[in-house]
Amino acid sequence: MAALESPQPGTPTAMRNAFGNVLSVLILVLIGVLAFSIRLFSVIKYESVIHEFDPYFNYRVTQFLSKNGIYEFWNWFDDRTWYPLGRVIGGTVYPGLTLTAGTIWWVLNSLNIPLSVETVCVFTAPVFSAFASWATYLLTKEVKGSGAGLAAAALLAMVPSYISRSVAGSYDNEAVAIFALIFTFYLYIKTLNTGSLFYATLNALAYFYMVCSWGGYTFIINLIPMHVLLCIVTGRYSPRLYIAYAPLVVLGTLLAALVPVVGFNAVLTSEHFASFLVFIIIHVVALVYYIKGILSPKMFKVAVTLVVSIGMVVCFIVVAILVALVASSPTGGWSGRSLSLLDPTYASKYIPIIASVSEHQPPTWPSYFMDINVLAFLVPAGIIACFSPLSDASSFVVLYIVMSVYFSGVMVRLMLVLAPAACIMSGIALSQAFDVFTGSIKYQLGASSNSTDDAEDNTSTNNAPKDDASAGKTDKGEEIVKERSSKKGKKKEREPADKPSVKSKIKKKALVLPLEASIVALLLLIMLGAFYVIHCVWAAAEAYSAPSIVLTSQSRDGLHVFDDFRESYAWLSHNTDVDDKVASWWDYGYQTTAMANRTVIVDNNTWNNTHIATVGTAMSSSEKAAWEIFNSLDVKYVLVVFGGLIGYPSDDINKFLWMVRIGGGVFPHIKEADYLRDGQYRIDSEATPTMLNCLMYKLSYYRFVKTDGKGYDRVRRTEIGKKNFKLTHFEEVFTSHHWMVRIYKLKPPRNRIRGRTKKLKSKTSSGLSSKSVKKNPWI
Repeated sequence: MAALESPQPGTPTAMRNAFGNVLSVLILVLIGVLAFSIRLFSVIKYESVIHEFDPYFNYRVTQFLSKNGIYEFWNWFDDRTWYPLGRVIGGTVYPGLTLTAGTIWWVLNSLNIPLSVETVCVFTAPVFSAFASWATYLLTKEVKGSGAGLAAAALLAMVPSYISRSVAGSYDNEAVAIFALIFTFYLYIKTLNTGSLFYATLNALAYFYMVCSWGGYTFIINLIPMHVLLCIVTGRYSPRLYIAYAPLVVLGTLLAALVPVVGFNAVLTSEHFASFLVFIIIHVVALVYYIKGILSPKMFKVAVTLVVSIGMVVCFIVVAILVALVASSPTGGWSGRSLSLLDPTYASKYIPIIASVSEHQPPTWPSYFMDINVLAFLVPAGIIACFSPLSDASSFVVLYIVMSVYFSGVMVRLMLVLAPAACIMSGIALSQAFDVFTGSIKYQLGASSNSTDDAEDNTSTNNAPKDDASAGKTDKGEEIVKERSSKKGKKKEREPADKPSVKSKIKKKALVLPLEASIVALLLLIMLGAFYVIHCVWAAAEAYSAPSIVLTSQSRDGLHVFDDFRESYAWLSHNTDVDDKVASWWDYGYQTTAMANRTVIVDNNTWNNTHIATVGTAMSSSEKAAWEIFNSLDVKYVLVVFGGLIGYPSDDINKFLWMVRIGGGVFPHIKEADYLRDGQYRIDSEATPTMLNCLMYKLSYYRFVKTDGKGYDRVRRTEIGKKNFKLTHFEEVFTSHHWMVRIYKLKPPRNRIRGRTKKLKSKTSSGLSSKSVKKNPWI
């Protein structure tokens, strides 16, 4: 019992513990600084600017929130998107990121720190990456101790997979959602270890914040029920498990239903049904354990039969209701993205709009090494360490890593969910390895010094007189006689204390490695850590710091900056009317609305597949047919992205087949085969006539032959098939400096009809009577 008591103040043990706690806090502060500073390369190398596409919508919404307040935000109807349908912003966004950044901006301005909304948005992700590192420490500490927690936190602060979504300027939902994910898991494990209802309530609140922040909250509400069911099946049920799970389902579901974008989906969609079934099962199990404690064994059998029968009936009714709800939905109650995770081929077969997104594609093997690097080799060691011994907390992180590995293999975007699990497992592996190697070195050094002391003692004992030896024997005999009287009374007390010490000695002896092997292994681990740090710094500085809105290229002449996107949006803002509508592929909708402040037909929300298919059909049609489609949508300008001149691969020509597939999914007259030559996608002289005459081809390659005289496309690495052609229904109004963005204006119908009228007049002058020609209403 004395070993379980806290050390007395002032003792060496207490001083050592206090110093360890202070050192841990200092290390955590440094880890937070590291997590924040390693994500600032984008600001240092480029400028403080919002990255990518989706963050521009979040930035625009945050601006509206800070200017008009929370009530206007909930009721905001945005008429500049999805024309002519519009969009109710408050009911279609996850508000966690916006409310978080808006609150930070309001607090800072209340403290007379006048930061702009853009600055707050740029640095929100780096700040929350530090919070995520600290949450990882707390979670791993609950599983395997503070040493593993510090290692996991340091790994997460630098892991490239997380950096890719949390660099300065990456103002997306994942910026705060990963922190919410890890913190929710920590509070669940904390409740599981303590059985505290206080932590259970905090867990529900953390889950509510996760629901507000990201649609990936369904990963939590499915992973935790799976762990609870695993504990029940393996006979590890306890009241602590009930306290950790039941309040989360009840309170968490009620809070989730308060988020407008979720609403009744929290109880009506298939993603949430597993939590309700496990909720019923855990109540049946809890009732069985309760009855077992108050009834005799004979009565218990009867009661268990009754309870199980009633429970099965209730489960059957619930399952029947769920089946009815699922059967009433064409997708079985699942969202398209969820079905894509369960069936990786589903999106490519039925929902091309989901399959067209690059981050929804399966990852390649090199991407694992790029995003988690050496952690891929440490994860198996961490899994093995979690089984010695296996606890409820360690079984949860094992289940977490298994599920995240599967989902990351289906969708490259979910590498972000794998990163915390990989860091936790790798932190556990590194901590256990360091304990073994340093313990072996300490033991070997101690054993060598003890052997030297024993040799000296033996020498002195052999030189001592025999009288001393006999006296020693006499004293020893007297001690044995004295101990015999108390030996029987103390036997039971000594046995429990002796047994653990014997086991610990055996365990220590089994984990002792040779001194040379331990030193070499430590050096290898240090080299592995150094390689990981170098890779992470390179990834943060080079691979993930460049904003997509500003591109750079290194050549012999030096660094070249391509700022065509902002140049084009500025032209739209200054040279078009406020009410003009701009059509483009949906990738550029958020940026056009946020930076040019112009109305767009479709954007990155992709909620209306028919509307997107209409734009895809227009791009895939002939010039005349496309003009009619765009004119019916009141479009005045068409924007296309072209990379053939400078070698920018993410242009609209490379995305064009997805426009064909999405358009053909709604309008059957658009067929992918018409754009392929022998199954190959070509833009050269062998391209099909349909391809050479479609609007996307013409808008991309109009006047392109004048750049070099040949019309050589650097992305497709070939000369274009149709070089000299004129536009009849569109006119070029702007082409950016490097030809990356091209903007065309629809010609007014009056000009075209005047031309047709001239033909009619020439026919009448050649013999037709003027009475048969009707007056043109456009003249």
